[in-house]
Amino acid sequence: EVQLVESGGGLVQPGGSLRLSCAASGFTFGSSDMSWVRQAPGNGPEWVSTINSDAGSTYYADSVKGRFTISGDNAKNTVYLQMNSLKPEDTAVYYCAADFKHGATPPTSVDQYDYWGQGTQVTVSS
Repeated sequence: EVQLVESGGGLVQPGGSLRLSCAASGFTFGSSDMSWVRQAPGNGPEWVSTINSDAGSTYYADSVKGRFTISGDNAKNTVYLQMNSLKPEDTAVYYCAADFKHGATPPTSVDQYDYWGQGTQVTVSS
């Protein structure tokens, strides 16, 4: 059974940092592209970042480029999202998602993801 479990969310002041983790199980880590997708209240899902399974290429939405860093640790079956210089508009539930079909980056639809985690809340507020 494929499982994705996120952790690391919380309340942080503007300008602060958080590191999200997504622990994966039930599949060969590295066989899937891994992404972070966020959803703010009243908004639809927003793609944030992807790390590809092959060469580990990374991609970012313009809204987070230069502030967020995605990385993966195959030994720990975990993907991370380091978030720096956080802004109030980064407030959202952050989801980890796995794409075994290696679809488009950025995704044309979040329907391309095969599995999702339960999400972790990130709140940026003073």
